[in-house]
Amino acid sequence: MQVICISRGTQSGGKELAEQLAAKLDYACLSREQLNEAATQQGIQVGRLEMAMVRPGIFSERLALERDHYLAFTTVYLCDKAMEGGLVYHGRTGHFLLPGVSHVLKARVLADPEYRIKAVMQDLGLERGKARRYIEDVDEDRRRWVRSMYGVSWEDAANYDLVLNLAQVSMENAATVLMNMAQLPDFQMTPASRRSMEDLRLAARARTMLAQDERSHDASVNVRADNGVVNVTYLPQDAPLAQVIPEVCQDLPGARDVRVTMAMTNLLWIQEEFQPHSEIYDEVVELATKWNAAVELIRPAPEEENSAPQEEVLEQTGRESASFATREYNGGIEEDTAEGEVANGGLKHTLDELARIGRSGGGRVVYGDPNHLVDTLDRTVPYTLVVLGDLFLSKGHAARLRATRDLRSFLSDRIKAPVVTADELGGQYFFGKRDIIRTAAFLVLTLALYLLVFTYQEPILKFLSFSGWYAAAIEDTFLSRFDWMSKLVVSLVVFLFVPLVAYSYGTVARAVLKLIKME
Repeated sequence: MQVICISRGTQSGGKELAEQLAAKLDYACLSREQLNEAATQQGIQVGRLEMAMVRPGIFSERLALERDHYLAFTTVYLCDKAMEGGLVYHGRTGHFLLPGVSHVLKARVLADPEYRIKAVMQDLGLERGKARRYIEDVDEDRRRWVRSMYGVSWEDAANYDLVLNLAQVSMENAATVLMNMAQLPDFQMTPASRRSMEDLRLAARARTMLAQDERSHDASVNVRADNGVVNVTYLPQDAPLAQVIPEVCQDLPGARDVRVTMAMTNLLWIQEEFQPHSEIYDEVVELATKWNAAVELIRPAPEEENSAPQEEVLEQTGRESASFATREYNGGIEEDTAEGEVANGGLKHTLDELARIGRSGGGRVVYGDPNHLVDTLDRTVPYTLVVLGDLFLSKGHAARLRATRDLRSFLSDRIKAPVVTADELGGQYFFGKRDIIRTAAFLVLTLALYLLVFTYQEPILKFLSFSGWYAAAIEDTFLSRFDWMSKLVVSLVVFLFVPLVAYSYGTVARAVLKLIKME
């Protein structure tokens, strides 16, 4: 069930390329237009949604829900088609519906601008200038659609495995290139990538079921599935859903368990070895409780674990157990994650603890480089904070610090949320030992500044008004001729003194708020 997604523009030749490639591979071919037609038949207002996405000024809460329903339905539809056999899909960045599925080949097709203009002139009967403007307008709408729907740039080459310019390559050769690339081991389905697609389909089915039930149709929820366990987070105003969601999803095929969490946002915690009730666990849970957030876990598995034997582990629900044989090296094809590996590194235990206190946002194991880690994220989930715990444990101390800093920088450029390390987490959000000395020093400075002002109010007022001792000191000197210079000195003193007071007082106030956990 290999999937090839071709992103195309108007009259770019992408449709013809997709059809020719599908014929060569004997795969099914699915277009975005067919996908939208199926969504429309399910009652989703695709036309209105498209207009809202390209004209953000008219976007509303109701349309935001419609977008969620559209994404859920199209994900289910695309996964169902893909699981029937090989699939070639052509449209606008359809691969973003399948984040973290490694056997998806992502290609973008470009065409010569002159070819596109002539094609529009012929098909729509427009003159040259209007045809050019038509293409520009449609391309701009597609940029806005992709930006609004997925939060990424449609034209960013980093979002694709291959960019083909049909101005330099014939249609036949372009199809051959894609066919040969699709045969590479990198794009073959593995048990891990199959599991990822099944989880995506499971989560999307759960979201679709919630959209179709009148009790939960108007609720804004986030749904994800990890190894068959469905995690649903809902907003506080939808508190009655705590009982409704399990009822709606009780007959969901493939679901081993349904976990429901009330949350306003999500915290993402990335770490190699999780330990419930460790210091960082307590800090993350405290923040999640304070911010009413669900905690999502990602465990980047170390490379040496790829060839390590699998020990007997419990299924994520804790109700079944399975034994895994030694994993043999097979050329890098099956190196992502296998079913049951979510129990590794304390992940299962930590997820169970988070579920017990109502803070679970799901979790998973991710192999590969940071790019693959980012690809597995659901871009529609609002993250308030990303916490980097203990990572790169196989490296030395200095190398670990350097690699963690590099990962932090990489994630900061790609995730719209602050990214902090475990050390920074405690320093920024919790009152620690280092804060005691700092707070005491600034408290003394603040008290001294206020005492100085209240003790010498009269001299200070005379100084500010350019009278008293200062005026007498420069009387009959050449400085008295430069009234503007005196005013400049007074202004400079005020300019330096006021920020000093504000900074020292603000530091003490922030520390006190951190101490009483009110920041």
